[in-house]
Amino acid sequence: MALFSLLIAILVERLKLLPASWQCDQLLQSYQSTFFGDKASLTAPMAALALILPALVVYVLCWLASGMFWGLLSLALWVLVAIICFNHQKQRDIFKKYMQAACRADVQACYHFAAELDCSECLDAVSERDLGAKVGQSVAWINYRYYGAVAFFLIFLGPVGAMLYCTARFYAEENSRKSLNLQIVDNVIAVLDWLPSRVFAFGYALSGQFSEGLAAWRSSALRFNTSARTVVVETALAAQPLPEEPTAPICVQSTLALLVLSKRNFTLIVAILSLLTIFGLVS
Repeated sequence: MALFSLLIAILVERLKLLPASWQCDQLLQSYQSTFFGDKASLTAPMAALALILPALVVYVLCWLASGMFWGLLSLALWVLVAIICFNHQKQRDIFKKYMQAACRADVQACYHFAAELDCSECLDAVSERDLGAKVGQSVAWINYRYYGAVAFFLIFLGPVGAMLYCTARFYAEENSRKSLNLQIVDNVIAVLDWLPSRVFAFGYALSGQFSEGLAAWRSSALRFNTSARTVVVETALAAQPLPEEPTAPICVQSTLALLVLSKRNFTLIVAILSLLTIFGLVS
């Protein structure tokens, strides 16, 4: 059921079949404004409740649907949650606009879209020559956080785990973007990211230049306090040598190189998870 739900979710995401109003971040935005109001007024206990409530609702629905209609209702719920958690058309659109701006040498627009793409990375001090590489790093990180991590949680913890991770990610990004100073959110997402980020980063080493990628992975992943983003980005950069920069104002070659590596890695991770599921190592 987990593998089937994952593959259906990937197919729907690639075909862009889900309306914008049903995509994960949009639903969580509506959830936040309806039940908790202004994010700036969130206290730590309210933030904790906001983090667990969507996953708790999914858990109750799974419990109620268990065994009904020969399991078809449970399957439908798995597929629905997987589709919602996997669809992030906003990030795809922002990346497309960045590439279009880079191709027409619109530097100001490139900085604008690059900042929207990854709110966790400050790009104010980045030179135009380095912007393409920085966006490539953001692509490697986003590929983990929006796709790889969701796949891990869906396969190993089901729709409840996937929803919990997506909710924590949503609040972590809002916390970073709007400086809400919600330490509990940062702590929760750090715990949730710790193991999947290291497994996913190892996939970058397998998908690129293994010896360089493995050396970078060992130097960062084996240190307990290294952030998930650092592990993922440093391993990706080591596994994928960046091409020489052309004379264009904004280099897209380094961005595209890391994008190709990210796609190879996600395909590898999905294939491994599929084999684990098929052979019964993951139920």
